[in-house]
Amino acid sequence: MPKSKIAVSLDEATLARLDRLVAEHVFPNRSRAVEQALAEKLERLERRRLTRECAKLDPAVEKALADEGFTSGLGAWPEY
Repeated sequence: MPKSKIAVSLDEATLARLDRLVAEHVFPNRSRAVEQALAEKLERLERRRLTRECAKLDPAVEKALADEGFTSGLGAWPEY
């Protein structure tokens, strides 16, 4: 996938921590470390959004919908 360059400003303490991880070969370079950290953060945010949306669902209504869809087709199932 093509990549785009961006500029990121970091405070000295964060940059020192980042450079330490690169020096310890946890990441091959600063760019890879920042890219991976950002991807992980975005993934967590997206999962939290899904969790919040699922919490809005009414379990009784969802079960009734699932049962309705399941039982409506029972007559069409072949006998075994």
